[in-house]
Amino acid sequence: MGKIVTKGQFKNEIRPKLKEGNKIIALCHGVFDLIHPGHIIHFEQAKAMADILVVSITNADYVRKGPGRPFFNDEMRMKELSAIEYIDYVMISEGYTVHDIIEAVEPDIYVKGSEYKNESGDITQNIQPERELVEKHGGRVAYTGGQVFSSTRLINTGLSGLSDDVISFMHGFKKINSMSDILSLSERIEKLKALVLGDLIIDRYTYCAVMGMMSKDMAYSAKEKYTEEYLGGSAAIARHLSSFSENVTLMSVIGDEDEQRLKIYDSISESVHLKLISSHKNPTIIKHRFLNKGGKRESYQKVFSINNISEINEYEEDVYNELYEKLDSDINNYDVVFLCDFGHGMMAEKIRNLVQEKAKYLVLNCQTNSTNRSLNPITKYHRADAFSLDQAELKLAFPQFASDEENGLFKLSQYLGGQGWLTRGSDGAYAVKDGEIVSCPALTLSVKDTVGAGDAFYSLSGIYRFAGASEELAMFMGNIGGALCANIVGNKDSVKKVDTLKFASTLMNV
Repeated sequence: MGKIVTKGQFKNEIRPKLKEGNKIIALCHGVFDLIHPGHIIHFEQAKAMADILVVSITNADYVRKGPGRPFFNDEMRMKELSAIEYIDYVMISEGYTVHDIIEAVEPDIYVKGSEYKNESGDITQNIQPERELVEKHGGRVAYTGGQVFSSTRLINTGLSGLSDDVISFMHGFKKINSMSDILSLSERIEKLKALVLGDLIIDRYTYCAVMGMMSKDMAYSAKEKYTEEYLGGSAAIARHLSSFSENVTLMSVIGDEDEQRLKIYDSISESVHLKLISSHKNPTIIKHRFLNKGGKRESYQKVFSINNISEINEYEEDVYNELYEKLDSDINNYDVVFLCDFGHGMMAEKIRNLVQEKAKYLVLNCQTNSTNRSLNPITKYHRADAFSLDQAELKLAFPQFASDEENGLFKLSQYLGGQGWLTRGSDGAYAVKDGEIVSCPALTLSVKDTVGAGDAFYSLSGIYRFAGASEELAMFMGNIGGALCANIVGNKDSVKKVDTLKFASTLMNV
């Protein structure tokens, strides 16, 4: 048996013999993406505390350092560790925490670097439960000393972990912003009361393998694999926000199908307060996309899309009246309102006017898509404290500035009277700051699916701006949300606070 072992092998075969021989076992855990002198010193000091040193790594699927990380795969990282003389056994953890490894190893000493002594400063909030689990099994936590190096910084600057334009941007960004600023704003967001108002959409994804073109028609022939459903539209935005704030409410209109209502409540009600109104006229909106996975790369191409949206985008008058009354009575209870208009009929004029008149702070997003193209301009609103839109939506709002996006965004910001951001795909984003346009590059070019990336940008930029972030810092956080969401298929999952902060920390480490 070599140094690289499974959890089961260690627990059932190796550990009993070590315990029988009264051997002291130490455990170190981390990503260990790029081994540097700091790691060697850490392992040397850890081995000096014990007879046996076990080192575990986090499976690549659970690494929270942003898209493109870890730089080295699981096999390479374990192989590198196994070559270090101080280490006796190497294994892999299958989760966001190290609990599975602690249970398998039951270390006498769990060894961490000195930077982890302050448990309250841990972004992941994992150190305390890890310590408690180690102590439960009779062990203790110990800390190594010495100079602290950074694999992240080495990878970011020396191994093309980040593009040149991102590194250049971060050097300037760090001069006026810090990780402590981001953490302070994140704490402030936790207690904010947010209302999300907009069309709730069910995203149905059917995964298939395209076989080729049909022999007698100009159409694809594909083999169906499986189908999944995710909560999209305003529900996706509410889910993003619920990871940052404990008080998120979603108000929307759905159809009267009991099955869909139960699915929605089962999927989201634990993290988001739901206030849903039923329409007997229109069904719950379903957008059904057929996707083909692109070879060995984890990317997807849309083959075809259908939906059940009514040709007449309007609900019954009593639905609008009920929505108006709920809003009128509740809107003053919220610190911030996220109005996300997908152009499917929910935002009648009297609803729009009420929100613009009474919202304490309004974050606006007005989308153009294949079902409402040219019919849903953001200029149908006259007020927003903050807003975001993409390039097609800016052209719809001010076609005269189609070739001058910077001036168009500035004019729209003046028109709505608030802070505006323009998302530009792989070219990053623009923001209006002190009467000028500032930019932030795309923080990753690693993409699985861009559906929902704009919603994630809107959610994070809006909530951080409301919490007091500068225009540029809010744009930076929005771009992190968009980058993380672009590596989630559809709205299968939401952008999590811990992932956002870990990615921010990675970027700040250049």
